[in-house]
Amino acid sequence: MTGMMKQIVAGMLLMLLVLPAAFAEVQSKKVKYRHAGSQLEGFLAWDDSIQGKRPGVLVVHEWWGLNDYARSRVRQLAAQGYVAFALDMYGAGKVTGHPDEAGSWMKEIKSNKALWVARADAGLAVLKQQPFVDPEQLAAIGYCFGGATVMEMAYAGSDVDLVGSFHGSLPIPDDTAVPAIRARILVAHGNADPFSPIDKVQAFRDALEKSGADWTMMEFGGVKHGFTNPSAGDYGIDALAYDEQADRQSWQMLLWLLDDTFD
Repeated sequence: MTGMMKQIVAGMLLMLLVLPAAFAEVQSKKVKYRHAGSQLEGFLAWDDSIQGKRPGVLVVHEWWGLNDYARSRVRQLAAQGYVAFALDMYGAGKVTGHPDEAGSWMKEIKSNKALWVARADAGLAVLKQQPFVDPEQLAAIGYCFGGATVMEMAYAGSDVDLVGSFHGSLPIPDDTAVPAIRARILVAHGNADPFSPIDKVQAFRDALEKSGADWTMMEFGGVKHGFTNPSAGDYGIDALAYDEQADRQSWQMLLWLLDDTFD
């Protein structure tokens, strides 16, 4: 083989090695599953350029249902190297932009705490079953209603190493839940959120401190509810407003804690 031919063959081999990586990108798909007689449909995303198992992150949607915002967070997490799954708390296709309808769906789930946590755990089970997920490295994050959901998962001792609540409703654990808390906790809260008055926020802090849990709370001055969602102001609710700085800072803290937890 001549020197020129060797160079050509070497170049072709290099292209074969490089091409798969060049076309690798975040992949996503819908995942159907069932819980307690309900047909559910979640959204999974992962980066197919990464080899082997990696940590999984569960995403729990706002009270609006599994909408484009929740899916965007799943894709962002996949781009960071995680396998991310947005679960479905309401039922396949149940998404709304009407506060009354969203509130009704949320109250129905929250009225039965055992069912509430079990439905969240059903989504976690779907994530854990994915072949590229390390089942020993799991986290759960949630927004609004989803933030309260992941806190309840932590209180119930769900199999997660970290939970992150973003503008969640700050449920207070009872004394029986305290021994079950093993997950690290991140809470991102706007102190101008009218859904969480100061006395409730303080009671929440006191309960976490009393529990001995590993917890971090970021509080943003002058920031309202829904501050991570760029569409928060589109719903016509004065209590909701996007805040770019709070969104960016809370997201960076989440990424740091994920990295620190799964290092």
